[in-house]
Amino acid sequence: MPRQARKKSNTGIYHVMLKGIDDRNLFLEEGDRKKFLTQLFQAQKKSGFQLLAYCLMDNHIHLLMEEMEDLGTVMKRITVGYVLWHNHQYGRAGHLFQNRYRSEPVENDTSLVAVARYIHQNPIKAGMTKKADNYTWSSYRQYLEAYHGKSTHLSTDRIMGYFQSKKQFEIFMNQQNEEKYLGFEVAGKMTDSQLLVLIQQEYQRSPSELGTDKCRELIRDLYQQKRGSIRQLARVFGVSKGVVEGAVK
Repeated sequence: MPRQARKKSNTGIYHVMLKGIDDRNLFLEEGDRKKFLTQLFQAQKKSGFQLLAYCLMDNHIHLLMEEMEDLGTVMKRITVGYVLWHNHQYGRAGHLFQNRYRSEPVENDTSLVAVARYIHQNPIKAGMTKKADNYTWSSYRQYLEAYHGKSTHLSTDRIMGYFQSKKQFEIFMNQQNEEKYLGFEVAGKMTDSQLLVLIQQEYQRSPSELGTDKCRELIRDLYQQKRGSIRQLARVFGVSKGVVEGAVK
């Protein structure tokens, strides 16, 4: 079945999402996020795209950008170098990102600021922080710095120009909302690290310390609750796919 053609943006602005293959974590240490941002900013210099907002989560990334060259070329510049570095760093091979990136056009300023808010609120909706300005790995803090005249890697004028003051920007960005973009719901499936924390809190033990019957029971419950895929549960519990498939039957 042929792939569906991407929708072209009349403004050249896109909301882009990258996901880890099989919901794999893209960042295993804080230094990995720094490396990705370095790669992102290097690609920005080469391609000349305008970076309007971003957020690095555990197993996915949101970017809001205005393209200056073909979006596919831009995404290759951003991802290829990071994948090579990540695989070398952790002694792995193969794909890191899930197939193609996902994108949607942003056609007006109302949509632009709404998407920026959605991106900045990702860590809040995922339960990683209570306030956007407490999360290090998004562009929210850079906007606050821009209001104080500090230079950043972002093109902030367009979004800042929508608001009359820093206070208005902060109020809007922190308003609770139920917006969803790219058909993605943040609070759904957990990352590997979140699953491990949940298991340890619930049973006061790591998966390797649980008995076989308890492991099978927990795998079945997590799968039925749509908390993890078969591949992800196999990784977290350190078992084969066949063991997980047998537990969820």
